[in-house]
Amino acid sequence: MSVLGMLNMVILYRALSVDSIGMWVFFLSILLLVDTFRSGFLTTAFIKFYAGAAEQRKRDVIGSAWLIGGAITGLLVLINIPAYIFSGYFKNPSVVLFVEWFGIIYIASLPYFIASCVVQAEQRFDQLLCIRFFSQVFFIVFVMIMALTHTATLQNIVYAYLAGAALTSVFTIVMGWARIDNFKDRTRECVKEIFHFGKFSVGTTLSSNLFGASNTMIINFMLGPAALAVFNLGQRLMEIIEIPLRSFAATGMPELSAAHNAGDRAKVIETMKRYAGLITIALLPACAGAVLLADVAIYIIGGQKYIDSEAANILRLYMTFALLYPLDRFFALTLDVIHQPQINFVKVLIMLAASVIASMTGIYLTGNIYGVAVAGIVPTAIGTAIGYWALNRFYPFGILSVVTTGYAEALNLIRLWWGKLMVDKVH
Repeated sequence: MSVLGMLNMVILYRALSVDSIGMWVFFLSILLLVDTFRSGFLTTAFIKFYAGAAEQRKRDVIGSAWLIGGAITGLLVLINIPAYIFSGYFKNPSVVLFVEWFGIIYIASLPYFIASCVVQAEQRFDQLLCIRFFSQVFFIVFVMIMALTHTATLQNIVYAYLAGAALTSVFTIVMGWARIDNFKDRTRECVKEIFHFGKFSVGTTLSSNLFGASNTMIINFMLGPAALAVFNLGQRLMEIIEIPLRSFAATGMPELSAAHNAGDRAKVIETMKRYAGLITIALLPACAGAVLLADVAIYIIGGQKYIDSEAANILRLYMTFALLYPLDRFFALTLDVIHQPQINFVKVLIMLAASVIASMTGIYLTGNIYGVAVAGIVPTAIGTAIGYWALNRFYPFGILSVVTTGYAEALNLIRLWWGKLMVDKVH
């Protein structure tokens, strides 16, 4: 899915001007940020209460999630109406574009969002792949058609994004993955459970997404959309890191939840160490390769007009501290699983404040986007330290043991792979 996302970015960066790309990045960042009110409220809570539950309980969770998801979507649409009416008073064209479209996009994406929660909680990653695949492919096809017919404008790109979301939702409804019929199974008690858990997890997710969005807004308003386009190109290639992080988080959360629901604290921590450590070890060669080949990657993705920009060095700077990402991500994920979302929430607020202060100070001192990139290490280091402290209160462990566990797991996988290869060779 990340490869498809990269393909889409290649097309967009070549089809649109630098300023238009900057406006699209701003639009999409704020769109995903506001959507966090829905995804942050429901995703973690849904999986926590659904995984390993009895069949009737599962139906209750799905129906209650539909009620909460629909209510949040309706609230966003109500906010959108007056914002749209007064959109003429906004000076920034990126803000105007967002105000015009965010309500209808959230309506179009609701069914496939609920379907994604259901199939992930059931560990049906084949179905989750299908949902994400179609959401990307529909959008890419529309963008490619516009690029080939020279009709790619910012407004048309938004139309394509909306169409992709709507078609994906129709697909999940037809396949029965959205489970709309379970809406009747909602219960007051289950709604309350999800709500009370979600009110903390939404704050954590919202604040986490505010990192990227705050940088987007700071760069957009202090340096302009062209600088934002260059910064986003360098940072976007961090998908090299995000691919395994998202994949392992999606597969690890049900396993962590099952261990916690069984009351096995040691297994929760051991599972977390196994996932976080393995990804850290696996990322070592990826980070080194990305630092060495940054200029080549920028040329392939962005084209000739970005080859002499700061994009390659932005990528190098982020890659130098990217090895902290698995620890930060899985510490936070485990805190949610052990029902400590309030710690995550406070932690992320501290990280957000540090990120904004560091980014603005960086731009003030350097006058360019390098200041924002260097400042990125501050919130990551703070988040890792707080997460480690909080999990040690739950079950003590050494932070170096995460790396040694990951190393042992990597060796074990290599031995299994090599043994299977030798057996296949003999046969």
